[in-house]
Amino acid sequence: MNEKMERWEREAGVEFLKKIGIKSGQAILDFGCRVGHYAIPAARIIGNEGIVYAVDKEQQALDELQQKAIRLSLKNIKTVNTSGQIQTDLENNSIDVVLFYDVLHYHEKEEREKLYQEAFRILKQEGTLSVYPKHTLEDNPIRQFKELNLDDVKREIEDSGFHFEEKYCGFISHDDGLNKGCVLNFRKGTI
Repeated sequence: MNEKMERWEREAGVEFLKKIGIKSGQAILDFGCRVGHYAIPAARIIGNEGIVYAVDKEQQALDELQQKAIRLSLKNIKTVNTSGQIQTDLENNSIDVVLFYDVLHYHEKEEREKLYQEAFRILKQEGTLSVYPKHTLEDNPIRQFKELNLDDVKREIEDSGFHFEEKYCGFISHDDGLNKGCVLNFRKGTI
């Protein structure tokens, strides 16, 4: 991993995730975590009292994340291979923050709706769904997002019972580098 990404995981990523609301002792789900550019800084924030569920369908990426966590003495990351399924084995109302960062554009609308439902199920009341909707019309549109803008994604999530809270912009991780982007935070409410 390059020095810029190591610094991100150690410093800038920690500050960014604190800004979006991650706190000590929380339970976090990083869906589509890859090699942990968000899971690692989240684990640093939550400390030994919290847990990060790092979920991905690529076992090689999860193995790399696990090795990195061992090297950094982070014992609060649990890697989970989903084999591509959307449902998790996590309990209802058990997670404080769900991260959907740079993953939604891989899924058709019907699958995204299932992802939102799963997030709603596992999030605690007043829990946070934080979304980085990369690849919308405003940001290198591809795949399922090639005709959607940020407002379309926001409406889609609100239609699933979430309440939009705030937009955070800055330099954030994308693949194995940093780029300017915006994260949308939603609060779980009651349906």
